Amino acid sequence: MRVIRLLYRKIIDASSQSAWEKLVFNDSYTEFLMQAQLYNQEKKYSTFGELITYVPNADKLHFLVSGSVVGYLKQLNRKVPDILNNSGKLFLPFSNYKFEIINSDIKDKSKHQVAVNFMSEPLTWYDTIGNQLLVALDTTPVNGEILTEQFAMQPFLSIYSLKEIK
Repeated sequence: MRVIRLLYRKIIDASSQSAWEKLVFNDSYTEFLMQAQLYNQEKKYSTFGELITYVPNADKLHFLVSGSVVGYLKQLNRKVPDILNNSGKLFLPFSNYKFEIINSDIKDKSKHQVAVNFMSEPLTWYDTIGNQLLVALDTTPVNGEILTEQFAMQPFLSIYSLKEIK
């Protein structure tokens, strides 16, 4: 038996369409502007990349800005967004995530880009059918059967870890 955890990297930027994505985009940008002031008191830098390159400890901005999106992540009810099973339903539970700033500019909001990396709960991986995985969230039989989920692999979704269980 193989147990896997998946990683889904959701990138959010100015072109993001859903209401949830727009909230994450706007609030993380606002928080970036506030937190970046601490690392840019002389106003020498305008981009996140410059801050990371030239200012000691500016990599803490990832963590400092992440607080602005925690409430939005709770709204997901521990389900990874965008990953649907073959019935068209969100199903993939996540327990951990990592927020990161990809790019930003204090003078140009359109350059703000963040990612949320969702790490799934462990899944029992039974088979791969074409580009689809057949997994079980729980291996406890229900009426003698193990209930499964089938879903397509897609961009930004990968197997994060694998464990063989004998």
